[in-house]
Amino acid sequence: MMTLNSLILETPVQYVKGIGPKRAALLARAGVRTVEDLLHYYPRRYLDRSRVVPIRSLAAGDQVTVVGTVLSREVRRGRRNRLIVSVGDGTGILQCVWFQGISYLSDVFNNGETVAFSGKVTVYRGPQMVHPEYDRLSEADENNPLNTGGIIPLYPSTEGLRRVGLDSRGFRRILGAVLTGVEGNIHEILPKRIIERCRLVSIGQALSQIHFPNDEDSLQAAQRRLKFDELFFLQLVLAHQKMSRSQEQGIAFDQPKPLTRRFLSGLSFHLTGSQQRVIDEIEADMAAPRRMNRLLQGDVGSGKTVVAMAALLGAIDHGYQAALMAPTEILAEQHYMTLREWADDLGVRIALLKGGQKSGERQTVLEDLSRGTVQLIIGTHALVQEKVIFFCLGVVVIDEQHRFGVLQRAKLRLKGWKPDVLVMTATPIPRTLALTLYGDLDVSVLDEMPSGRIPVRTYWRTHDRREKVYAFLHEEVLKGRQAYVIFPLVEESEKLDLAAATEGYQALTVHFPDLRIALLHGRMKSEEKEETMKAFKAGLVQVLVSTTVVEVGVDVPNATIMVIEHAERFGLTQLHQLRGRVGRGTHAASCILLSYGRLTDDAVRRLDTMEKNHDGLRIAEIDLEIRGPGELSGTRQHGDLGLRIANLITDGKLLELARREAFDLTNSDPKLRRQEHVKTREALMKRSKHQYGLLQVG
Repeated sequence: MMTLNSLILETPVQYVKGIGPKRAALLARAGVRTVEDLLHYYPRRYLDRSRVVPIRSLAAGDQVTVVGTVLSREVRRGRRNRLIVSVGDGTGILQCVWFQGISYLSDVFNNGETVAFSGKVTVYRGPQMVHPEYDRLSEADENNPLNTGGIIPLYPSTEGLRRVGLDSRGFRRILGAVLTGVEGNIHEILPKRIIERCRLVSIGQALSQIHFPNDEDSLQAAQRRLKFDELFFLQLVLAHQKMSRSQEQGIAFDQPKPLTRRFLSGLSFHLTGSQQRVIDEIEADMAAPRRMNRLLQGDVGSGKTVVAMAALLGAIDHGYQAALMAPTEILAEQHYMTLREWADDLGVRIALLKGGQKSGERQTVLEDLSRGTVQLIIGTHALVQEKVIFFCLGVVVIDEQHRFGVLQRAKLRLKGWKPDVLVMTATPIPRTLALTLYGDLDVSVLDEMPSGRIPVRTYWRTHDRREKVYAFLHEEVLKGRQAYVIFPLVEESEKLDLAAATEGYQALTVHFPDLRIALLHGRMKSEEKEETMKAFKAGLVQVLVSTTVVEVGVDVPNATIMVIEHAERFGLTQLHQLRGRVGRGTHAASCILLSYGRLTDDAVRRLDTMEKNHDGLRIAEIDLEIRGPGELSGTRQHGDLGLRIANLITDGKLLELARREAFDLTNSDPKLRRQEHVKTREALMKRSKHQYGLLQVG
């Protein structure tokens, strides 16, 4: 073991006194490998002993923390075994009950020790907590200052860590020693002027106070500094990437565009002002002798496909090929059917490439693509395979880009010589998330809906209203309208108690023998899916029973009814996308969310949000609050954003400040070569290893 005064930030944790190889292996699973990682292993919350609720004041339903002394432990055997730990604080007795993990937990608590229990209070012969969180506070020495101060840090800890003594109490003991050992070896990483201008405490003070705060003000100042650091270095990565991309040579599509002009002038509708503005932005980008890297964001039904076609034609007008990549076969097929109508009128040779094609058909497409006889290719991830060779690729449009992995998007970009790139999403992105995920891209937003669009009326109904819901659907279809019925699964699952699409289809055909009903799901053959969608668009099918394959890209103006079965199983963004499939014509439309069984609090909030909100951006913000940024926009597929303490929902103002400082620093010293920026450059290189993998593809 290393002595405390010899600790440096790069020291592996196994050499820290009190850890060793066994504990180090468990800590590594939590991302803690060095002393520096340990210092950044922040408490999950804090216990302010001045705000602890006395047991005598507890009431049913309270969500509280109680600190008391363990009075007794008892395992009661019966039809359902349970562990009961009785806790007293001088004002009363609380019983803490566990039905799981009894063999382990029965040895955790010792009579006479001080423990904090947190959870929801129930009442059964006195106050109870069932499966509460717990943190052991007392050492053998009750006067240990780490455990008897006013604000006590409580750390995230798995059962494995707890078993080897690394619960909150163990972390407090080790971190107290580590902070003493590294004193003098924690060097400032931000320029002095940024610290002063942003009124930040020093990094050393922040790390000390985040673990052992003197008071609430000291804790908040420490949190603010550490949050700023995370956001600043993330934005510094983006600033460098944006600067690098702005200097990246590309193709200048700056000659007249006869195909594009014919396309836009021949549309049967007028462009919205928003569409025209975005098309102008894209054309200006493509005309410049640098590579376009632009994000097109637009809510469902805002007209992104027309804008995408204008961009694709911009390259074709100059003799280059254009590619559009979609995440699913059915979406690729929908794009192909829509764009083919326009392409045929313009004399543009278009083809479709997807995984399920017959070998002969696929080979013909590949040969035509390599010879340049195919000008516009629509496809799935099949476009990025090695055998796909372009003659001269000029522009790439990636739809619903968050569904693709980083490497897939990168491979498509490498299919040509620095082609322009336009990535699209129908998922509204809150500003804080956009500045983080796409802060290195130029952003265009379609913030205007086509004229005449009527908001979709949304109703949340429980399953006991199902018959009335379907009676309403039947009535509307007999008036000449069409309907979707959406199910979450293709076939029955033993693990999830859900009505499958196939069963639902069969039941509806029996229930409504007078209606023309069809089934659509992802496991059907491509030809079957295409024929079904054609029949639905043509009005030959009145009710389409489907899984979420219709989530994006399907445009049937006469469809005015959508019923979503087991709506509680869907995410907010997915529900919003599905709702966007109706109300695309001139008739009033309805979306009915059917829920089953007892719902979680999150499910209730999602369904309530859908019923009350039509603004995609507000829905996205609520989705971010519920799910967190790691679930949105596909960030989890690339690894997380490296944010241990900063929160993109609540720290928006700090993010804006950090972004401004990061971009100002990059503009003044792009390579961070000045003496006062050396430590910042070193910290950037250390922190950004995985972030570059996340952010550089766009």
